Amino acid sequence: MLDLKFIRENPETVRKGLEAKHVKADLDGLLKLDESRRALIQKADQMKAERNRVTDEIAALKRQGKDGTALIERMRSVSDGIKALDEEIRQADQGIHKILMSIPNIPHPSVPVGDPSHNLIVRTWGEVPSFDFKAKPHWDLGADLGLIEFDRGSRLSGSNFVAFSGNGARLVRSLINWMIDLHVEKHGYREAWVPVIVRREMLEGTGQLPKLEEDMYRVEADDLFLIPTAEVPVTNLHREEMLDGKALPLYYTAYTPCFRREAGSYGADTRGLMRIHQFDKVEMVKFVRPEASYDELESLVGNAEEVLQLLEIPYRVLCLASGDLSFGAAKCYDIEAYAAGINKWLEVSSCSNLEDFQARRMNIRFRREKGAKPEFVHTLNGSGLALPRTLIAILENYQTDEGTVVVPKVLRKYMGIDVLK
Repeated sequence: MLDLKFIRENPETVRKGLEAKHVKADLDGLLKLDESRRALIQKADQMKAERNRVTDEIAALKRQGKDGTALIERMRSVSDGIKALDEEIRQADQGIHKILMSIPNIPHPSVPVGDPSHNLIVRTWGEVPSFDFKAKPHWDLGADLGLIEFDRGSRLSGSNFVAFSGNGARLVRSLINWMIDLHVEKHGYREAWVPVIVRREMLEGTGQLPKLEEDMYRVEADDLFLIPTAEVPVTNLHREEMLDGKALPLYYTAYTPCFRREAGSYGADTRGLMRIHQFDKVEMVKFVRPEASYDELESLVGNAEEVLQLLEIPYRVLCLASGDLSFGAAKCYDIEAYAAGINKWLEVSSCSNLEDFQARRMNIRFRREKGAKPEFVHTLNGSGLALPRTLIAILENYQTDEGTVVVPKVLRKYMGIDVLK
């Protein structure tokens, strides 16, 4: 969440940020509650000071053998007033917290202002493949080669669930293992294995709740949620911790299945692997010093790009406009891979700098040195990569006129084969 002091001192900056993200929040109500709360605290502090002073007077009277009954009765009234003020302050705190949780992070000054049509293409890599035959879409290739079980997956769990079998399952496992190995062995991340069901406050900490609850799969009896991304459990690993500044930056990578109801995607392209409810993803998460976070964002994007470069899949990098940013992001780059069979650019990674927005919600702080004032870390996350659309790009770009699919070179030692037949 945003710092209340920052909001108090920069209300117009926050107001412009809300407008840029196309989000409505009760900023005026927050400022009024904040002003009222501070007045209540001041009044309560004055009454507590009076209580302390008179308590000393009563003690002095007792030592002198004098009657302090009148003062004692007066203090009972003051104590009742303090209790009433403390309750008003508690209610104001709850109101402030509720509004703060509804206010998104404000965009970084370098972010283009506007809706998704204002997203900027920062760079492209690789050449879009061309074939001397009619390229097939991945749903045909997956079915013809016995890789993807669309009907059987739906039979198990409903529409937009899929199953992989044979070399399809092996390709999924190979991609996950190779990407984790790359991030750990070359990019310096520490591997994490985390639960995929989490408590409500974990999702509040990373910013998915309360806004996106309708997109979550919830275990109602226990008020637990299936994770939409490994960002949630991995970032919460250091919840309520004071980190050693000398140990920063901390990099984590994790594979998890991810679950999204996609409640808001009515009418979107859902054929094949385009938009499924359960999917696999390798995530990267960083905890860094504030002054380094934007350099770390560029490095994070580079780590995701290298996955596509080694797979030899053409892609482009977009800097998202303010209206396309997630609730918690101050700046985000999307990486889109090209898929030849459907002739589309498909998002396979979003790399975001959340600055201290998540750290404030989770109370993740650090000290630069022993005895130094605690500061909030900056958190970043990015897909490295999401599998469904990466699989689409592999199948469609590596297909041959014989109906087979060549296995990318970097995956062959994991797959044990060169061609999917």
